[in-house]
Amino acid sequence: MKCLVINLDRSQDRLAHMTSEFARIGIGFERVAAVDAQGRSDLAEIPMRLNPLTQLRLSNTEIACFLSHKACWAKIADGDDAYGAVFEDDTVLSEAAGPLLADASWIPADADIVKIETFKSTVIAMRRAPIGHGFSVARLHRDHLGAAGYIVSRQAARDLLEATGNIDSPVDHVLFDPGFAISLSKTIYQVLPALCIQDRFLNEKSMGLQSLLSKERENGKSKRHKMAPLTKFANEAGRIWRQIFDIFRLRQGKTIPFDYHGKRVRPAHTHKREKAL
Repeated sequence: MKCLVINLDRSQDRLAHMTSEFARIGIGFERVAAVDAQGRSDLAEIPMRLNPLTQLRLSNTEIACFLSHKACWAKIADGDDAYGAVFEDDTVLSEAAGPLLADASWIPADADIVKIETFKSTVIAMRRAPIGHGFSVARLHRDHLGAAGYIVSRQAARDLLEATGNIDSPVDHVLFDPGFAISLSKTIYQVLPALCIQDRFLNEKSMGLQSLLSKERENGKSKRHKMAPLTKFANEAGRIWRQIFDIFRLRQGKTIPFDYHGKRVRPAHTHKREKAL
């Protein structure tokens, strides 16, 4: 199983970081040159529908990010391996990730995509299957955004390429939000604890590798219309109903943990939500 790392030509510091990360776990990787939004005014001319989440057009950086992931899918789709792993270059790997990235035999036979990072709280199946080395997998049943680390099958990579001729949403939503038809149509698993995490979620242990999309997304949130009180009430009622429904379907809310130097880490922004779950 190839490990592909998306990296901008101008981000040599991040390439050095990922080289160190993979060397630490004894695994090789292939660098995939990221599409750089800088100096690419043509990205703004790509025809696309408005993002259904924000009713705004994707930024050039989001478009470039999506195209970079598509470059990885193309390599996996054209390759000989049944699965390929995709990483962004601000990722920190678990010390125990090596054996699972070296051998794909642990991946469930029906898996289209396996999410190996943690980003926030999500909903997974209560039933887990051990996969060795202290890890397990469970079906992912709710959105779990972020695209810093995931495994995709060769066939799923082909399907993703075919389904994303037109880009209108961020790549992580297309992959890991069942509100999108592509994600809903795929059998997706979550590894527990996660094999990787974005550096910015390590809190005080972070090396300062800020996500290139995080600031733009925060700006995008500020442009959204505030929800009316009735809408907020309806959303909260829906959340409670989904929790009850999940229990009967043997699903559970879970913040996906990550082990870093022997200590368990959870993204700080998930703590409040986990209490609500």
